Amino acid sequence: MMNFILPIITVLIGYVFVLVFKPTKQKNLKLLLAFSGAFLLSITVFNFLPEVFNNNNDKTIGLFIMIGILLQIILEFFSKGAEHGHVHLSKNESVFPWLLFISLSIHSVLEGLPIEAHDNLIYGIIIHKLPVAIILSTFFLASQLSRIKILFFLALFALMTPLGVLLSQETDIFKVYYTEISALVIGIFLHISTIILFESSEEHKFNLSKLSAIIVAIAVAYYI
Repeated sequence: MMNFILPIITVLIGYVFVLVFKPTKQKNLKLLLAFSGAFLLSITVFNFLPEVFNNNNDKTIGLFIMIGILLQIILEFFSKGAEHGHVHLSKNESVFPWLLFISLSIHSVLEGLPIEAHDNLIYGIIIHKLPVAIILSTFFLASQLSRIKILFFLALFALMTPLGVLLSQETDIFKVYYTEISALVIGIFLHISTIILFESSEEHKFNLSKLSAIIVAIAVAYYI
């Protein structure tokens, strides 16, 4: 049940956080993104990746991981990188961003598919979702989109990951090709998490705060 509830609560927390605190410091958001990227990458490497490679054809798994990376690159062509903290939305925007919504929905459904079989994966996903929800909420509230459109977008965004969990439980095709789908999702996670870590650096300068956030994220992911 928590696999259904936690992603929804995380998006709600992100929205309420923006409403209450109205965050403006990009530095703090970048630190949160760096932590989330390092945590998602660590969960993938420590837990998800070894389980998928165990007793499977390594080359086939590798192929689906690469397909996942390519799929995420294609999705980001439409979302403009919202999955890792980029939202290119004009403050005068009043038209519902359908391409952004469809791309994020596909991404969210896919990331929900392997959750049920990997106990710690839900933590990586919700920590990844929180800064994205904060950034989406910040940009939407600063735009000319109506409050109803914003709530509609965020509500559906919150429901997509639980939908992925439900599909993995109830649909035979996802059970039959579970390993291949999991490898594809690993590719998505590897792409997103590494992009977050690279982009959170400012002009490739040494940043002690960012390094500390990354180290803490790796340590937490290792011991949970």
